[in-house]
Amino acid sequence: MRSRFFRMTGAILLSAAMLFSAVPVHAEGEMKHDPSRDVQTQGVGNPFNFGERNTPADASTEEIRQINHNMTVQEVKYALYKEIDEHWDLISTRIGTTDREKVYALFLGVGTRESTLGGNGDGADIETAFAQGFGVSSAHAYGTLQTAVTAFADADPTFMKEEDVPEMYQYSLSESTFYDAIISDHMGVRKIMHFCVVGMTDDGLEGYQVIRGALKGFNTGWVTYTGEEDGYYKNYPDEIASLARWYYEEGHLYDNAFSWTTDERVDPYRTGNPWEWFGELTPSLAPIEEHSDPTEPTAAPTEPTEKPTEPTQDYTPDPTGLVPMLPEKGDVNMDNRVDVLDVIYLQKYLLNLQSLSMMQFDAADMNNDGECDIFDLGLLKRKVLK
Repeated sequence: MRSRFFRMTGAILLSAAMLFSAVPVHAEGEMKHDPSRDVQTQGVGNPFNFGERNTPADASTEEIRQINHNMTVQEVKYALYKEIDEHWDLISTRIGTTDREKVYALFLGVGTRESTLGGNGDGADIETAFAQGFGVSSAHAYGTLQTAVTAFADADPTFMKEEDVPEMYQYSLSESTFYDAIISDHMGVRKIMHFCVVGMTDDGLEGYQVIRGALKGFNTGWVTYTGEEDGYYKNYPDEIASLARWYYEEGHLYDNAFSWTTDERVDPYRTGNPWEWFGELTPSLAPIEEHSDPTEPTAAPTEPTEKPTEPTQDYTPDPTGLVPMLPEKGDVNMDNRVDVLDVIYLQKYLLNLQSLSMMQFDAADMNNDGECDIFDLGLLKRKVLK
């Protein structure tokens, strides 16, 4: 993968120079989630009711990007937290910390280093290295974390594979998936987890060097450390740690405040070892236990404003009185197999973009509770991954 460090530096400095002259700054506002919530054990929940994707799957690229463009800084932050909460057991194990808010801050640091978290007036609608055409450049990236096309399945076969994170679903590369803000966050988190694994297995990294090296891999494609790269580390992974600490120490995890690279407000956090404030990190390759399925949300989502379409009867009962054969659990599109197409079909239903027959509803009700909701989607994803 070609490095994105040099091409992003100029863009970020330009954004910083324009922030107060051309882009309105959002009021900081109050935290969206319930402040009495135990975030460390429960996460923030899903106060903006984000789905598995941020936009309709059948929308045009222009429509998808416009929806992402309209996101506030606070929405951009909570979209990241949703993905962290859903995959918390995996993330906390690979990074080696149980402090969820410090991990929130870490990903805000990544988003700031890459795109200034929507504070540049673009929401999550940030794209780089696209001049050669869609999916051609390994550095072609999009979204808050600037997730490159290399993170996706079915990308150019000459790109390095990222198939060692079975705990997280790997979307295939298409404009519909690449340009969706939630999917981009999901794949960005997955990409960092991939490089954590590479750092521990291939390069023998330990402690905070695992996440430090993973961030290098996220940006360049290579985790290996050499002393000649100290300047690079200061300007990318170490800068991310400093920015993360600013959000954490200054109390800006849940509002519309944002920072940027070279921001003088962050200078007090750029001295010494910028990773020391995380405390001792003990990254691990331990398997993630079955009960902590990372595809399921940590807390129940807010009730949608509009209920999905009720199932309709699509078959005539057998006049002999025999009960028709029901499809296998998970075979939502009734094609006699359970695969990613069923996941997409159920996602569309939950977004009110698709209807279900009675038989399809029964197949989609994975936990047999009489409802068809995001928990069934999580169980279906688990079945497909297996």
